[in-house]
Order: sequence, then C-alpha cells, then structure tokens
Amino acid sequence: MSARLELIPLEGFPEVAPGDDLATLIHASLEHNGLQLQAGDVLVLAQKIVSKAENRYRRLAEVEPGERACELARQADKDPRLVELILRESREVLRVRKGVIIVEHREGYVHANAGIDRSNIQNDSADPRVLLLPQDCNASAARLREALGARCGIAPQIIINDSSGRAWRVGTVGLALGCAGLDPLFNQIGDCDRFGNRLEVTEPAVADELAAAASLVQGQAAEGLPVVLARGARLRPATGDARTLLRPREQDMFR
Repeated sequence: MSARLELIPLEGFPEVAPGDDLATLIHASLEHNGLQLQAGDVLVLAQKIVSKAENRYRRLAEVEPGERACELARQADKDPRLVELILRESREVLRVRKGVIIVEHREGYVHANAGIDRSNIQNDSADPRVLLLPQDCNASAARLREALGARCGIAPQIIINDSSGRAWRVGTVGLALGCAGLDPLFNQIGDCDRFGNRLEVTEPAVADELAAAASLVQGQAAEGLPVVLARGARLRPATGDARTLLRPREQDMFR
C-alpha cells in the first residue's frame, strides 16, 4: 500500500457509442491529457461507458412484461417493462418498496433495480430506452487490460465501478463490479499492528475503496469524467477478479 495516491481524470473523454473500442479511446485520451501509463497504474472506468460500448441499451417498446413484472411494478410504482428487464437481469428479488427493487444480480452482487439506469444516456420520451450493466464486468475488464497492454506497452490494472447503496448507511458509494490484474482484497490476517497485536479479520476491500475514491472524481451528473487514472495505489497484482468480493450467502446477515 502507498501513502500517496493520485486520482487523475481523463478530461475531454468523448461520448461512447455502441461498438466503440474503449482501448483506442482511452489511449487517445491519455495522449490528449499528456499522460503515459506507468507500471502499477490503475484505470477506473464508470460501468456506463462499458455498457454503451457493448450496446447494452434496451428499448422499452420492445419489452413485453410478464405477470410477475406487472405485480412488482404495482408494488414499486415502476414501468412494468422496466421491471421485466430487472427480472431478466436478476437471480432473485430480495426487497421491494416504492421506487426501488433490490435484487441479486445475475453476476452475484446485490444491486438496486439490477443496475438498470436512464441517466447520462440520450433518450426520446416517445421511445424511451434504458442501459443495462455490462454482460460480464470481469471479462470486460480483462479484455480491456489486454488490449491496452498491446497498445500502450503496459497493461494497467482495471476496475469497472458503479454507485451503489448500502444496507446500513444512507447514500451511495462507488464499488467495483469488475476488475482485472489486481487482488481486490488485501488480506492482512496474521499481520501485526503497531502495538504487536495480531490481526484476525482485517481484509480491506481495496478494489472497492479505490472504486469509491475514483467515483468522487467521476461525479454522478454532467461531469463527463468516466475514466480516472489512479497512480500510487500499489495494489497487489493477481489473476482473480471482483467475484472475490461477493460475500457467500450463508455469511450474509441481511438476507
């Protein structure tokens, strides 16, 4: 771990369209910002640009809601077509109240409305559409890391982040939906603190911590800063991914 961390947004990043090559866009944006990748650099990407590049748009007019979707839509006061998409992207519905449906996403993390969103996308009120999360955030992160390594000569560690609520706190924070090239957990169990006490449960979720830090820079509205270069984090390299951060159901005290 490092005592100094820089978070550098890639300013002037272009709007992403379906089929765009994110590695090409990021490489060009790094040059535009006068930056070159260094060993140990981490790139944190807002999931929305990954979803856009992967064309994860869905037009509500093309969705036929089922009986279950209509029932949940009445409970949550939502468009039944949107609820149908939420169900398709989920393994299980965990909680429902007006305005929100909490689900276990098909990728395993617990998320409001399966992460489906209408913000920061162009829309037509007569033909509304929504944006789903990437098909597989970890696979997307791995592909991007490989492509940037080939293009830039250095393969950065990658985190794909999104904002999420928490069961025990108000507000949202950034968290890692996918990552590549880094160990998302820093296992310190067995280490000693400053007073010689042996640590028994200390295991910081460093990918989530960095995802949250980058989210402060990215913003949530019209900032237009979906990619942040994190320098100095010194995260441990690894071949695992963000699935390491998923708490086993038998240990989940909120389900």
